[in-house]
Amino acid sequence: MRPVRVLAKLRYALLIPLALAAVVSTPTFAQTEVIIRDAPPPMRVEAVPLDRPGYAWDRGHWRYDGRGYAWVPGHWQPVMRNARWEPGHWTSRGPNWYWIEGHWIR
Repeated sequence: MRPVRVLAKLRYALLIPLALAAVVSTPTFAQTEVIIRDAPPPMRVEAVPLDRPGYAWDRGHWRYDGRGYAWVPGHWQPVMRNARWEPGHWTSRGPNWYWIEGHWIR
């Protein structure tokens, strides 16, 4: 019976680091692709606040919620060193509209 317990402990000792490695290595850039037939409304004019050290302004945009478009106001994104912020935007390909999520470009 004793060797069975040792094997069980060894199994957990090997599985836990593997599980943690899988969670840590999950890509953070994975995105859900949103495809819509209806074009988004025109962009709203937003007042851009004064610069805030350590943050980049992410302008507002239209988000599709399954029934229609809803406005998402602009907000601050913490700055990533040696990168610039590319705001999210809608792009058309044929008759469809695709949402490209905002992201940092190095």
